[in-house]
Amino acid sequence: MISRREFLASTALSTAGLAISPLTSAASYSRIPGANQKTNIACVGIGNRGEQIIDDFEKTGLVNVVALCDVDMGAPHTSKIMEKYPKAKRYQDFRQMLDKSGNEFDAVTIATPDFSHFPIAMACMQAGKHVYVEKPLSRTFQEAELMMQMALKNPNLVTQVGNQGHSEANYFQFKSWVEAGIIKDVTAVTAHMNSPRRWHKLDPNMKSWPAKQPVPDTMDWDTWLTTAMPKEYNELYHYGEWRCWYDFGMGALGDWGAHLIDTAHEFLELGLPYEVNPTYLEGHNDFFFPMSSTLLFRFGSRKGMPPVDLTWYDGLQNLPPLPKGFGSSQAAANVPTTNQGEVKQPTLSPGRIIYGKDLTFKGGSHGSTLSIIPEEVAAEMASKLPEVPQSPSNHFANFILACQGEEKTRSPFEINGILSQVFCLGVIAQRMNKPLYFDAVTKQITNDKFANVMLTGAPPRKEWEQYYKV
Repeated sequence: MISRREFLASTALSTAGLAISPLTSAASYSRIPGANQKTNIACVGIGNRGEQIIDDFEKTGLVNVVALCDVDMGAPHTSKIMEKYPKAKRYQDFRQMLDKSGNEFDAVTIATPDFSHFPIAMACMQAGKHVYVEKPLSRTFQEAELMMQMALKNPNLVTQVGNQGHSEANYFQFKSWVEAGIIKDVTAVTAHMNSPRRWHKLDPNMKSWPAKQPVPDTMDWDTWLTTAMPKEYNELYHYGEWRCWYDFGMGALGDWGAHLIDTAHEFLELGLPYEVNPTYLEGHNDFFFPMSSTLLFRFGSRKGMPPVDLTWYDGLQNLPPLPKGFGSSQAAANVPTTNQGEVKQPTLSPGRIIYGKDLTFKGGSHGSTLSIIPEEVAAEMASKLPEVPQSPSNHFANFILACQGEEKTRSPFEINGILSQVFCLGVIAQRMNKPLYFDAVTKQITNDKFANVMLTGAPPRKEWEQYYKV
């Protein structure tokens, strides 16, 4: 394991060479019309969640799938999509896909491990492609910063992050209730996710990385690693297990926070916190996420709105306090299935609680709407609630219609990127196991030099540095 001193030294050197360069436009982009006025897309990551989003794009009737890319092309979990699109060109390295078939598609979907979102998305934007990427947007604060800068510098490129509830009832209700003054003077938000996680089977007392195993015949392990610090292959990094590890994933916060905190963060204009405090961590270790975490994010006042304390809870028994009149747990809406198999339902379904000055709200995850609690207050307010508009398109159609110039995406990088940075700060606090103080103007952690270096992260491997230049 790399030492603290080695990490600081190597990252200090890398940061000097990877400073954010002056922004320049990407190569000029002219949309290539697909057959039947459809948008030609390429898909990077085609198994498991990748398979699901390809199916969701297909259901829009707005796309042609012309290229497929996966580092494990031909493995059982990628074969289904390969068989479904036999005419699509196939690649194991997204860089080769862009080089050899880049003139055949307009947009790229990315459903790969969290840590590899950044280089793939940056390469695609540098090539002038519209980008849809699964959440969370990035693994480090600096990567999210660069992705936002690239998107803002190139407004002709359409971007969308895959928190699909941002195109469902949850989004339109929260927006309309804020505009109507129903949700106002919010001072606290609770978000809770208490389902089993993959790392719950791991030992927090482990002292080293998992032992080397043979790389599967179908897999290009070196390309899977992209910019990450090299590690020997082990199945505990594969098939979604990467979510467990600080070096590869973003834990429960990055995975579910995008479905629980997104609307409160956007429409309450929370921005970046000035403090992140891990008030409770169970099973803290140097390698993977704690068994349970309670994280307090403190946001300052904004545009006449009061300061907000947002508290995140994960872990099987780490339940938040519930307000009087909470009632039963509200099931989450429109949640995709996972490849984790059957899991026991928690005592409290994933959700959020919004505490305003006069009203309290509860809601589930993803597309779930809010309810006013307790029920007697909800009954009194029923006649005062504004009509909530229907979504004109789901999240996948929204992206393609934006590529065609018909709509604007609802979760573009410049909006979702700040939320991703909030998650990055939370994960650093989990790793450090101490309160962190953050200056949102200078974008620096002010009370710990090592934590501040983690905003940038370890230097990329050789031949991957070009994606860190805007």
